[in-house]
Amino acid sequence: MDYDSCCSLPAMFFEQAERLGDKPFLWAKRDERYQPISWAETARDVRRLALGLRSLGIGRGERIGLVSENRPEWIIADLAIMTAGAITVPAYVTHTIDDYRYVLANSGARAVIVSKPGLSARVLAAANQVDTVHTVIAMERATGQASAVDLLLWNEMLARGAEQADDTTELVATIEPADVACLIYTSGTGGTPKGVMTTHRNILANCRGAHHVLEMLGLGDDVFLSFLPLSHSYEHTAGEMFPISIGAQIYFAEGAETLAANMLEARPTIMTAVPRLYETLHQRIRLGVERKGGVTHKMFDKAVAVGRKRLLSQKPSLGERVLDPMLDRVVRAKMRQRFGGRLKAMVSGGAPLNPEIGRFFLSLGVTLLQGYGQIEAGPVITCNPPGRVKIDARTRQDRHGRTAARRCPSTHRRRRRDSGRRRQRHEGVLERSRGHGAHSRGRLAAHRRCRSDR
Repeated sequence: MDYDSCCSLPAMFFEQAERLGDKPFLWAKRDERYQPISWAETARDVRRLALGLRSLGIGRGERIGLVSENRPEWIIADLAIMTAGAITVPAYVTHTIDDYRYVLANSGARAVIVSKPGLSARVLAAANQVDTVHTVIAMERATGQASAVDLLLWNEMLARGAEQADDTTELVATIEPADVACLIYTSGTGGTPKGVMTTHRNILANCRGAHHVLEMLGLGDDVFLSFLPLSHSYEHTAGEMFPISIGAQIYFAEGAETLAANMLEARPTIMTAVPRLYETLHQRIRLGVERKGGVTHKMFDKAVAVGRKRLLSQKPSLGERVLDPMLDRVVRAKMRQRFGGRLKAMVSGGAPLNPEIGRFFLSLGVTLLQGYGQIEAGPVITCNPPGRVKIDARTRQDRHGRTAARRCPSTHRRRRRDSGRRRQRHEGVLERSRGHGAHSRGRLAAHRRCRSDR
């Protein structure tokens, strides 16, 4: 993928779909088995849904809400919205009716795509109260009253799009890098949620930066296991758009309870998650070892202890050096198999990673990288390069004086004169929306803080 010549996220997707054709792309459980959807099939449905949206009168720059758990239709809808020239407005499945009403009204959404019956009841209740919303599209049978909006089914929209003249190639060609791709709302923990206007250039810059940092892993024929909500900026970029940019396959995890089993089925090469997931995995692994007890427990603890010494550049004893190859075969190899057997790296982001958790996995031979970002940055700013992992956030430099994390290309930091605070500036950075109703009044300029340095 030539990131510098790519103008938009749909252009990036269709280029990969053309190249990869009938190869598997999206994997989801059906009849208790993972079954694939090819790149070609996904591209077909993206085009049809985009044309169906256009037939509803959805125009360039208009906003469409997206409320769904992680599933193939989420990615198809996201790409179709952008292909139509519109802007995706993701919302969490945990939102209340009031939350949905606020997001839809503040963004000025014209339509909403929703998945399950339980969600559709809440979304319809909210959409009926928002003047700008005229259509709700349900992936499954909907529940609730559509008193003030039209209710259409997913398959109806695909059939409707199939009847239209296909001008999606021309539509995609008109999308500019500075056009807003998605409007992702903050959590609201610091006050009223604000919509972050993320452009195609912002996310493409993140993908290019991630590729630059991770290419030493040997990217190619990669498999991602999607677990975090795609409505979160971290997963939207790192778990959807970056895999697309490298032609990777995406498996959708069924849930937290089945994650361990899904790892064995999907056998991912790269995983992205928040620290909480790694804390849970650490706890489950520890409990399993303690239940077995005896020699297994002692060998496991020794493998962690020796691995920790190497991690901290401490010299193991002669006995530990002799024992270490056996520990690698008996303990660490089983640990790698627990993650599917071909995991290149796990990446932690979204919150600080407990150094003890990081050292635990690294000591067992599982590469765990720590990244940092913020939603206004697309969201990736820095990440440990695989060859220089520094888990302890207090360790600012390695023994050669090099910093632990590598900033993405075209990223630099500037200290504000008025407050002394650092602010990140690069192609991925832009500002939040300014006030309630800003988008419904059409103020969807990118407000970028810097120019491209390419």
